[in-house]
Amino acid sequence: MNDSTRKIVAPVVFIVGILGIWEFLVWYNDLPDFRMASPSDLIPRYIRFADLFVEKSWETLWRTVVGLGLAVIVGTLIGMIMGFSRFAREGLYPILVGFNAIPKATVVPIVALMFVGQHDFNTILIAFMISFFPIAVSVSIGLSTLEPEYRDILRSLGASNFTIFWKIALPKTLPEFFGALKVAVTLAFIGTNLMEIVSPHGRGLGDLFDSGRINGDYPLMFAVLFAMAALGIVLFYFVVFLERIFAGWAERAPG
Repeated sequence: MNDSTRKIVAPVVFIVGILGIWEFLVWYNDLPDFRMASPSDLIPRYIRFADLFVEKSWETLWRTVVGLGLAVIVGTLIGMIMGFSRFAREGLYPILVGFNAIPKATVVPIVALMFVGQHDFNTILIAFMISFFPIAVSVSIGLSTLEPEYRDILRSLGASNFTIFWKIALPKTLPEFFGALKVAVTLAFIGTNLMEIVSPHGRGLGDLFDSGRINGDYPLMFAVLFAMAALGIVLFYFVVFLERIFAGWAERAPG
């Protein structure tokens, strides 16, 4: 079996196996759906609410992507500042670490109250806030560990900090950057769903999940969780696809 086939077959086999075990355990223990919905309980919900799942998934997806895009831009800029300035790095690092240590579940209600009714803005803001930290740290480390000889030569030739970053530091740190981006993409998705569930004006899959909770429709809640997981997988592998395009040279062949 070649690598491409294995990368498709392996996850399919494991997913089918896990779903089969889950279905068996629910059947064997005779669990009602309000305690544990089985995979077969979810199919009728997907069929019944197909239009809602498509609409809500799109709402969740585009807000997550926008928030992540802002995180990439701002995180890269902050990382550049910290990477090129030791003073800025030593001053900003404690602030960023402290901010990142705050549980974002406690920030979500505050943001929802501060910007009541502005759900798109709230959701994008939380997705950004929860995902920019690993990107900033990755870029900062990449720049701060850049060999000084390269920097000195380029500066003697009149290169700006941005040119040094674009021509030398960015290619050098692309593997670490995409590693951080893989983490950030899942964090952004978590932030989006947190806001959608908590906000009284929530939309997207989080709103559909909350609707299932209010109505006691537990199979619908599980169906939404699976839809969230599927979207997260799609975003993650989109980043993997970009990584292969821009940093495929860094991938090592299996030994």
